[in-house]
Amino acid sequence: MRKLLNEELGRLTLEKYKESEKIPVLAVLDNIRSQNNIGSIFRTADAFRLEGIYLCGITATPPHREIHKTALGATESVDWTYFKTTMEAVRQLKKNGYQVFSVEQAEGSLSPDQIKFRKDQKYALVFGHEVRGVGEDLLEMSDGCIEIPQFGTKHSLNISVAAGIVIWEVFRHFSLQN
Repeated sequence: MRKLLNEELGRLTLEKYKESEKIPVLAVLDNIRSQNNIGSIFRTADAFRLEGIYLCGITATPPHREIHKTALGATESVDWTYFKTTMEAVRQLKKNGYQVFSVEQAEGSLSPDQIKFRKDQKYALVFGHEVRGVGEDLLEMSDGCIEIPQFGTKHSLNISVAAGIVIWEVFRHFSLQN
């Protein structure tokens, strides 16, 4: 066994990526304070061909040195839009026919594998502030809540880790290939 070289991975060029089919999913970052988390989510969005990212509130926007450190160029491939408030972003998404799921520990939440994502439906996944999570007002506007089951002593996962898990589960439903 040996590690593959980058040339052997068959990755798309930036131009081909921009032209490629994306899954109809947007990540909504609600007041994320860590630029490293933001960059990591950009990279995950690129890996699984999300439609884009909405950066809201205090969430930093590219170009930013700390975002670039973890995004490794994904800010160039993944489309993004900034909104002054997450409520404004969610209102627009709902008006445009998106189903909105907040990733939060809440009554009635479902684990990612319990949700049947339809290929003909557009989705938005709201990831909340690292300490406060997704606000109650956003939960009320959400069509559902996704909660990642945890079995240790900690109460939550890092936002970029949670985003990776949830985005992977959603991607599996769409089964896009290169």
